[in-house]
Amino acid sequence: MSKFSADEVARVAQLARIALTEEEIERLAGELDVITSAIDKVSEVATDDLPATSHPLPLTNVMRADVRGPVLNRDEVLAAAPASEAGQFMVPQMLEED
Repeated sequence: MSKFSADEVARVAQLARIALTEEEIERLAGELDVITSAIDKVSEVATDDLPATSHPLPLTNVMRADVRGPVLNRDEVLAAAPASEAGQFMVPQMLEED
């Protein structure tokens, strides 16, 4: 027995403002049935002693630790810049705004 009717698919498509043909509605109703059947099979196998997982392997942070290191002297850096003002780089204006 189908879990999704064509009317339900058409209603959801209407709510989402998605234009579907009758053929697409029928096809999607069938595809949704296949998806829910697969979910039902997984639910049958899942037990309380198996923890739910979102990834098959544990996730780890691959970034280095955020450790403060040596920094450049601002005055030395700005001395090498073509133009600076008030401790900041000056760059040409790119937009035609005031």
